[in-house]
Amino acid sequence: MKIQPASDRALYVLFGEEISEAMHREVARATRALEGVRGLRNLHPGYASVLVDFDPRLLTHAQAAERIRERLEEHKGDAAPEPRHVELPVIYGGEAGPDLEDVARHTGMAAEQVVKVHCAAEYFVYFVGFSTCFPYLGGLPPELATPRLPAPRKVVPEGSVAIGGAQACVYPLASPGVWRLIGRTEVKLFDVGRVPPPLLRMGDRVRFRAVRG
Repeated sequence: MKIQPASDRALYVLFGEEISEAMHREVARATRALEGVRGLRNLHPGYASVLVDFDPRLLTHAQAAERIRERLEEHKGDAAPEPRHVELPVIYGGEAGPDLEDVARHTGMAAEQVVKVHCAAEYFVYFVGFSTCFPYLGGLPPELATPRLPAPRKVVPEGSVAIGGAQACVYPLASPGVWRLIGRTEVKLFDVGRVPPPLLRMGDRVRFRAVRG
């Protein structure tokens, strides 16, 4: 583990460079351990790091780093949080998934096979970011990896299920985006009336199930 400055009021806690579930468990344990520590304000987990904002009125960089090290040492034996399992029904292709045929051509599969392979996998929420509760999912079968669009769509509909390179995602809200859209779910991923509002959280396991529109 390394700790290095990220700004005048933030530190990076770095666990490595690889994207893996083993690395994610370190990130999840650290995020959980650092919650509520006095002087630390916001935690932003990533694939193999946690960005920690601290209050510069209370702590210097060195003091914040020492507080982080002490806390992580105290909790180094903690188990990672137990994952929740979430299934999302998805309408594939057509208006719901306008890029499904492009993904099929890129992968050399029929569209129906792309759907079958996509639904057969179990996905893992590494973290949420980019926009409100946007989940970055690992676990995409390598044979489905497809480059992102060369230019972003101005609006990607809420609930769009997409592929971007070797990753998968679901758009919780309408927003611009460059991921390949293969389907859409009617399940709301972000609901201000729900406690907490996001459906998917870091560490969750996700499966997709094909349904008719």
